[in-house]
Formats: sequence, C-alpha cells, structure tokens
Amino acid sequence: QVQLVESGGGSVQAGGSLRLSCAASGYTYRSNCMGWFRQAPGKEREGVANIYTGGGTTNYADSVKGRFTISQDKGKNTVYLQMNSLKPEDTAMYYCAADRSGRLCSRADFGYWGQGTQVTVSS
Repeated sequence: QVQLVESGGGSVQAGGSLRLSCAASGYTYRSNCMGWFRQAPGKEREGVANIYTGGGTTNYADSVKGRFTISQDKGKNTVYLQMNSLKPEDTAMYYCAADRSGRLCSRADFGYWGQGTQVTVSS
C-alpha cells in the first residue's frame, strides 16, 4: 500500500531554483532511507541524494554537492529536494524512492518508487 507522489518539477532557466516534494503514504517503518534519483534521456539512472530518516544523515552525488539539499518532515512523511543554481545538465526526470525494509542508506533496498516529476533547465 506504499505510495510515493512527487511534485514541484517544472521548467526554469539556468541559475534558477526548484523545490521538489515527495509525499509518502502507507509506509510502516519508523526509520528508513529515502532517496532522490534522476534519469535523463539516453542516460543511466543516477542517485542524486538520500537521507536516513532516523538520524538525518545525508549523502549527495558529487555533481550536485553545494547546490542541492535533501531534507525531511517526519510529521508529514515528506522528503524535499531543494535545487539551487540549476544547470542544463540537471535536466531529467526526478524520482523519489523509499527503502522497503527500514535499512540504513548504505544497505538500502529501494523497493518503492514514485511516478517522477520532470525538471527542465534551459540555458
């Protein structure tokens, strides 16, 4: 019954900002790893950032460090991705995912995925 719904995508010029949200419902674990991924046409899926909800530990891909910030609101079962200083190479479909067994991010089993939200950055 777990469902993840992303929102906040859109089109923006280079240097702009977007804030993505991922609302989770039907999740049974108190602490787990939540992650953001992206996939551009013709490219492999790439992990962007993740957060362990039990302690708030975060990880980022080198390509987004210093520009993106992942955060959570436990009361709303929601994870956010604040994206600043966007570049054309950030253009992709962005997906949120949830570990399905309450694991740390180092051992995450991302069994639940959202439908994705499109982010397009123009130069």
